[in-house]
Amino acid sequence: MPKVLISDKMDPKAAQIFRERGVEVDEITGKTPDELKAIIGAYDGLAIRSSTKVTRDILDHATNLKVVGRAGIGVDNVDIPAASAKGVVVMNTPFGNSITTAEHAVALMFALARQLPEADASTQAGKWEKNRFMGVELTGKTLGLIGAGNIGSIVADRAIGLKMKVIAFDPFLSPDRAIELGVEKVELDQLLARADFITLHTPLTDQTRNILSAENLAKTKKGVRIINCARGGLIDEAALKAGLDSGHIAGAALDVFVEEPAKASPLFGTPNFVSTPHLGASTSEAQVNVAIQVAEQMADYLVSGGVTNALNSPSISAEEAPRVKPYMALAEKLGSLVGQLSTGAIPRISIHSEGAAAEVNQKPIVSAVLAGFLRTQTDTVNMVNAPFLAKERGMEVREVRTEREGDYHALLRVSVKTAEGERSVAGTLFGNQAPRLVELFGIKVEADLAGHMLYVVNEDAPGFIGRLGSLLGEAGVNIGTFHLGRRAAGGEAVLLLSVDEAVSAELLARVKALGGVRTAMALAF
Repeated sequence: MPKVLISDKMDPKAAQIFRERGVEVDEITGKTPDELKAIIGAYDGLAIRSSTKVTRDILDHATNLKVVGRAGIGVDNVDIPAASAKGVVVMNTPFGNSITTAEHAVALMFALARQLPEADASTQAGKWEKNRFMGVELTGKTLGLIGAGNIGSIVADRAIGLKMKVIAFDPFLSPDRAIELGVEKVELDQLLARADFITLHTPLTDQTRNILSAENLAKTKKGVRIINCARGGLIDEAALKAGLDSGHIAGAALDVFVEEPAKASPLFGTPNFVSTPHLGASTSEAQVNVAIQVAEQMADYLVSGGVTNALNSPSISAEEAPRVKPYMALAEKLGSLVGQLSTGAIPRISIHSEGAAAEVNQKPIVSAVLAGFLRTQTDTVNMVNAPFLAKERGMEVREVRTEREGDYHALLRVSVKTAEGERSVAGTLFGNQAPRLVELFGIKVEADLAGHMLYVVNEDAPGFIGRLGSLLGEAGVNIGTFHLGRRAAGGEAVLLLSVDEAVSAELLARVKALGGVRTAMALAF
């Protein structure tokens, strides 16, 4: 009988479901890492929330572990690469907290509009400062959504019900999806200039970090009120405090902070500032939902091998897995590459399999492409829910098979429709196992896709490679591999370099400043 450890406090229904499905379960919470290491070897499954840290060290002691289930969205406390290397499936419950988080954002919007925390404190202190607390109505105000995915779309629906006008900045929001949601799609600068309230619903990525920087906060409408229930780090907290102190920002409410637990934030005590301790997912309904979902998913996997909402494993049968998985690895890397190199809304993505690649199960390959592509936009995607998220974003997904062989025994091509036209990347398997890029936007190139990489498009001219190498060397960045392709001598050239560490924004800016550079981007796989 499979055996599961529940190591964080969870609704009792989780343990009940495990037992009903024929899984033995122990509920042992509050253990230190050393105590957990001492007992984890006896378990096939580990059910957690946010307290347990599933590190490489823990996984090394988990000799029988097959699955880790996170009751909730975030898996920052799980070393997914280490789990993958050990063959441990990592699952989460990506949609169990959506309504709860959206409602918390709306609650904070009301709290700011009517100064509820300050009014409550004043009244309970025996004061009756009726004239001090002059609020604003939400009706007729403009709400600016930064991020219009699952949670953002729920907030939009509630705000429209409150008779607010909703505008949204989301590069991946298609026009059709915007119409369906009843929102107006705008650029970020337009949103900053027009919104009376701004609420954030986006993951923390290199593109979204400090999206409300000091510079962008200065562009906001005077009297704006800002709410963040998404991720700490989306707002420059020092700049936010300065805006509140100056009166340019009328109010701000944060449920998330750069440093958590946030026990000494400089924002504390600032007038018109409301804070909550990361309560976005904290309702009884959400806690029950995620506990039930994680128990059902883990039990299905341990008893029958079914895989649902796995972050590092697709839905495939045990028999076909050895043949399909190398193609899935190639598919995910190609999807990630085209996702990192594309900007704006993508209305269509096409997956074309040729030769041997067309002979295997296409569903996990398509899911792997979509998961790799969407992972650049959201932190809740996995190979199971990727097709759903693509559909939700209004993306058309095309699948083409060509069984005849071309230049390669097996070829996988991923194309996206962009504002600049169709753009595609293609790859193959070397030795039927190793993913390799062979074409990038029409330019022949052979490259591994792994770790940190630098992508450069430049004018093909003598001396450029030397200048780039010198610049990276001066910055202390070591080049691992170097791949070059070009359309024709003296024309457009593409460089893909693997480097031993992430390329900083400062170094990237210096690369862009080199003569002849048309595009430069830092990539990660």
